[in-house]
This record gives sequence, C-alpha cells and structure tokens, in this order.
Amino acid sequence: MSHSLPLILLLIPYLRGVSGPKPLTSQRSLPGIPVSLKHFPDLRTSMDGKYKEIAEELFTRSLAESEMRSAPYEFPEDSPIEQLEERRHRLERQISQDVKLEPEILLRAKQDFMKIDSAADLEESQETAGQILLSSSQVPFTDLLDAAKCVVKALFIREKYIALSMQSFSKTTARYLQELGEKPLELRVYEEIPETPVAADAPVHPPVSETHPYEGQDPKNMPPDMGYGCKMVDGVMHVYTKRSTMEKSTELDLPYPDLQEYIADMNVMMALIINGPVKSFCYRRLQYLSSKFQMHILLNEMKELAAQKKVPHRDFYNIRKVDTHIHASSCMNQKHLLRFIKRAMKKYPGEIVHIEKGKGQTLMEVFESMNLTAFDLSVDTLDMHADRNTFHRFDKFNAKYNPIGESILREIFIKTDNYIEGKYFGHIIKEVMEDLEESKYQNVELRLSIYGRSRDEWDKLAQWAVKHGVYSDNVRWLVQVPRLFDVYHTKKQLANFEEMLENIFRPLFEVTINPRSHPELHLFLQHVVGFDSVDDESKPEQHIFNLDSPLPANWTEEENPPYSYYLYYMYANMAVLNHLRRRRGFSTFVLRPHCGEAGPIHHLVSGFMLSENISHGLLLRKAPVLQYLYYLAQIGIAMSPLSNNSLFLSYHRNPLPEYLSRGLIVSLSTDDPLQFHFTKEPLMEEYSIAAQVWKLSSCDMCELARNSVLMSGFSHKAKSYWLGPNYIKEGPEGNDIRRTNVPDIRVGYRYETLCEELNLITQAVRSEELETIEEEDSLSMAPVPGGR
Repeated sequence: MSHSLPLILLLIPYLRGVSGPKPLTSQRSLPGIPVSLKHFPDLRTSMDGKYKEIAEELFTRSLAESEMRSAPYEFPEDSPIEQLEERRHRLERQISQDVKLEPEILLRAKQDFMKIDSAADLEESQETAGQILLSSSQVPFTDLLDAAKCVVKALFIREKYIALSMQSFSKTTARYLQELGEKPLELRVYEEIPETPVAADAPVHPPVSETHPYEGQDPKNMPPDMGYGCKMVDGVMHVYTKRSTMEKSTELDLPYPDLQEYIADMNVMMALIINGPVKSFCYRRLQYLSSKFQMHILLNEMKELAAQKKVPHRDFYNIRKVDTHIHASSCMNQKHLLRFIKRAMKKYPGEIVHIEKGKGQTLMEVFESMNLTAFDLSVDTLDMHADRNTFHRFDKFNAKYNPIGESILREIFIKTDNYIEGKYFGHIIKEVMEDLEESKYQNVELRLSIYGRSRDEWDKLAQWAVKHGVYSDNVRWLVQVPRLFDVYHTKKQLANFEEMLENIFRPLFEVTINPRSHPELHLFLQHVVGFDSVDDESKPEQHIFNLDSPLPANWTEEENPPYSYYLYYMYANMAVLNHLRRRRGFSTFVLRPHCGEAGPIHHLVSGFMLSENISHGLLLRKAPVLQYLYYLAQIGIAMSPLSNNSLFLSYHRNPLPEYLSRGLIVSLSTDDPLQFHFTKEPLMEEYSIAAQVWKLSSCDMCELARNSVLMSGFSHKAKSYWLGPNYIKEGPEGNDIRRTNVPDIRVGYRYETLCEELNLITQAVRSEELETIEEEDSLSMAPVPGGR
C-alpha cells in the first residue's frame, strides 16, 4: 500500500461498517448477546485486518514524518531538489485555495452590516461553514478531513465500550454520532428502573431515611437464589444456568468485549494519537477553545455575576459539592487522627489490639514498646504530612501512611481487617461522616481497598461496614484495587494473575446470584458505586499488552502486568457483572481509575476507552489529541492540585484552569487530606487555594461544584434534588440556577461550543462520504448487473 494514500480512504470502510447496514457476525465460541440487544453492535468479531492496516499506516506515516524532521544539513538521497520544489509549489497552491474561503467571523460581520436577505447567499454560507472552520487552521485541507475522521472513529470506539459495560456516555456526543449512523446505538439496553420524580419546587435536601440501611435486615427477606453457576475462563467470569453442568449449552448470554478486538482498537487509538496532522488539528481546536472562552469572559462576566446576585439565598457555600476522589484511610486530617489516638489511649488502654509472636498486646503496651505516652504525641511526631521530600518519591509518600513511621499503628488505626476487626477505623470514619452531615452541603466518595489476595476480603469488608454501622447519606463507596500482583506473587500469596481476578470478582458474582449467601455484602454493595485502580503510575512497564501477552492463568512472571492489562480484565469482568446485576434489578458499577497522574501516555488511551471518568489526568496536557477527545466525550476528570503539588507537578503548572477554560468536565478533589490538608474542611481548603492562585470567579467555582455532582456516583434521585429535576437534559434546559448557582449563560456557552465542535467533525465525515459516493457513481461507465 502506498504511504501517500490519504487516511480518509482507509477510514471510510470502517465508518460505513459502524453506521451502515452491514451486520457484525457473532462468534458463538464466546457468550452471545441477550435478545434485547438485537440493535447492539456485536463486538465478538475476529480482527478483520482493517484496524491493523490503519494502525500500521499511521505508524508508518508518523515514522516518515519523524525522518523528514532530521537535521537541516542532512538530505534524503531519494528526494531530488526538483521533487521537493514541486511539492512546495503544490502545497502553496493548496493553501492559497483554502485561504480564499472567507473566515467565518468576516462572513458573519458582512451579514450583519450588509443585511443579506438572499436565501441563496445564506444557504451558500452554511454549506461552506465546515470548510471555513477547518481551513482557518492553515493546514492542508485533506489532512483536516483526515483528522476529523480519526476523531469520529475514536469516539465510536469509546461509545461501543461504554455502552457494552452499561456506563454513561455524553448524551450530546451520542446524538451527533447517531446522526452519522443509520441505526442508533442502543445505550440503554434494559429498561431504566423507575424512580419517583422530583417536583420542580422540591427542597434542595433529599428526604433523610428514617431507618439505618444496615439495621433489621433479615437474610430471609433478601432476593432468592437464581441457581446459576459461575467460573472464570481466560480471566473473565462466565455465568451458567445450572451449577451442575457448566458447559457451553447452559451458558448465559452476558456480553463483554473480545480481547482481540480490544487490542485492535487500542492499536488504532495509539496510532491516532501519534499522527502528525491529527495532533495539529486537535492542538489548534484546543487553542481556539481557550481563546473563545477568554472572549466569553470579556463579554459576559458581569452578566454572569448579575445572574448569580439575583438568586436568593444560594451562594458558593450552600451549593452541593462532592469530593470525587478521596481515600478512606486518609480522609481525616492529622489533628483529627491525633486526637482520636489520644482518646483511644485514655479510653481503651487495656484492650488487646495486636498479636505479636503469638501473644496479645494491649494499646498501652504497643505505645510503651515505642517509649511514647499520650502526652508525647503531636502532629510533628505523627509525621504524616507530605513534604518536599515526597516529590517524585511515591515510596516515601506511601511510608507517610504509617503514624510515627510505625506500620503497626497503621494496622491498628486505619485498617478494616485487623485483630479488633477495624473498630477504631470504623469510629474515626463515622466521626468524619458526622462532620460532613453537619456541613450539609459536602459529600464524599471514599475509596476502600480490596487487594485480591484471598477470597474472603469482600466479606470481611462488608462485615466491618455493617457491624460498625459505617453509613451516611453524604457518603458513597468506591472499591480500589491496588496493582500489586508482583508483590503478592513474590510473597507466594498468589500463583497467577487469574487467581487475583477470581478473588476480586467471584464473591461479587456469588452474591448477585444468591444474596443470601453473603447477606452483609449484598447490603454493602447497594452503596458501592464503582471500581478504582490505584498505584504509582510512574513505575516502568516492561511488558506491552498485545495478542502475544500471556492469559491471566499463565501470567506467573515476577514482573507486574501493564496498566492496560489490569484495566481490561477489571472492565471485562465488571461488564459481565453489570449485565447480571441489571437482570436482577440490582445497582450496577462504573470504572473510575487513577489515570494520567504520571507514567506513559497510553494509560490515558485505556482510560478513554474503558472508564466512565478518571482521577488526575495531568498527562492530557502533553497529548492534544487525547485532551480534545476527552473534551468531545465529556469525560469527567477529578483533579487534586494540592496532591499533585506534593508528588508530581508544582501547583502553578497544574493544567486545571486550562482544562476548565476549554470546557473539559473537571472537578476539584482532595485525594488524601491526612497528607495534604490542614483544616477541618479539606474540600473547602482545596477550593479556596484554587480560587486564590488561579483567580477563579464565583461562577467558575460553582461550575466546578456542579461538575463534581454530575460525575459522582450518587443516585439519580439525589442529583435531582441537588441540581434540579431536569438535570439530565442538555444545555441550559438542564440547569436550575436556584440550586446550582451556575448562570444559564455559562451552561449555554458550554453547550453551544460543544455542539459546534461536534458539528464540525461530523460534518467533515458526512461531506467526505458524499463526495466519495459521487466519485464512485461518476466512475461507473455502465450499469452494474443487479444494481438499483
């Protein structure tokens, strides 16, 4: 294949494949598709070479471009000067033709001043609108069409994976993508569980439940056993209608993406982000979005302020805020933990809290062995605050989780699984919950760990929550899985990676099939909203995930599987589990990993394909293609600038204000108040510092708070109270300034800008398809036999 062949021609068959009538064939070797999924694209196809072809073409083009960017005194032998001159003239002619198209602003100004009434003139201006926006980027026109196609293709890839796992995809983006396809992609596969509608004049606070959700729950009243069996095949759970015969014939149709397809799509995504013209196009669009926002601020800042002043009672302090990224083991500040430890030493000095060499140790004995009394303790002796020594030293940061540098104190006070069954940790979490309930408007999504070392971790965690009554209407849970297989494997705790996956997911399938088998876990899961994947992203990855990678059962190597490997198998199991849970009418889960804090860019590619939203996303500042894609797909990014400032990126270099101005869905979060914050309200501290350093307006702050609620895992009903009953509608129609304090002008600006960008890329794809069809029709000299 010639490398000069435009990428557009390669992408047309793919786009037709997605949008056209050609059905995807099913491979029955894997679970099939439920009957209700008849319009759903079947993802279990073998890689038909198109993906690979496109990826290889793009890699080759990228390499060719990098060769051309050699030192100025080097000259390729196979490129005579005449050829280069001819090419230069060709480019100049192309650019001069593009420049002839009037920039859109001039066209609008002309219409305003000359009052053009001619319908023909208006029609003509609409036809050229897409070309005008594109040509203003001063890049050859074919490259821009090429880039628009790549962007659309990437969005189709994300839509496919998000729909399959029953996570939420931006409604606006989905609408524009559907217009390109003849068959709309069914995002809601099952009927939504009906909820009581919230009245427009309802109060801001949802009604508080009278009874505690963990009290008086009899396992006999729980949903019955379905009698299904489950077993893991190649790292993914499969469910069967009978426990006795777990064979192909009894397998339940629960879809998940085929490994081959995932790797092929990942290849395409990797190829897109290194493609030169695509990078240029996305970079220029992002620059345009930044400049456009500055213009919006100059024109409308005072109008936004006036709109906020008109709203009675509501201001930044009493709008709903969600801390979308915070770890339970460090959700309290240092002073709170210090007071709690001192109180415990006075209240329970003789309580046995730890077993040392087969002998029980009381709390007093533990501190005596360290030569410490309650009076000796201070914030400085706890030494849990991140400082300048933790910058780019994740190992030192992890060590800060140990009070006074002693891991035994970490085990006693901030672990759920210890000799006292997490009693102290339960108490301190409940104190944090009381503070949140007192502040009324702050909510958090706490991360609790499941390591995958043993099968009973889920039961122990659920028993801890139920036994100590750890629940609040202001709190939802996420379960984080640390990427530490190599550590457990070295300690001989796990034989292979599949064992880790089975320890994480089997209890979840068992409790979904038969809630009475794990009653506490069934109750606990009602308040768990998703999964997180955590660890130091800057650790080097030796292995590249491809079709030659060992399957989980064969992963017995000392080295850790790469990030994309962890994420794919977490996603695939979660997708199957979500379909099973929805069949039973239970809550489903989303994937919200730590992604793009450090390390290689391709972590963000996996995040883009598989996650509903991500935490950190700092590396998007270095990847314009991905940043533009995250914008178009409206993927939530929970950012923690104070955390980054201590670990990876100085505060003044943080890209949050840039992301916000461009329209990415960003929210502020605290990450680890124990290590980074000083006050009793760490989330307000985070907002306060951001507002001071970046001079954020009241409208910016309220927009961040609204984003945090939108991307959180709180129920649809709670969000209806907090943001307004129409919050799921697009644009200003979905905004209620009386609850959010965000002016309609700002929401309208965001919506119109997003629609303009989506219209630009989809129009380019549509116009190119029409041109190709016309060319094909003109080339056919005689009627095709059997043609229409």
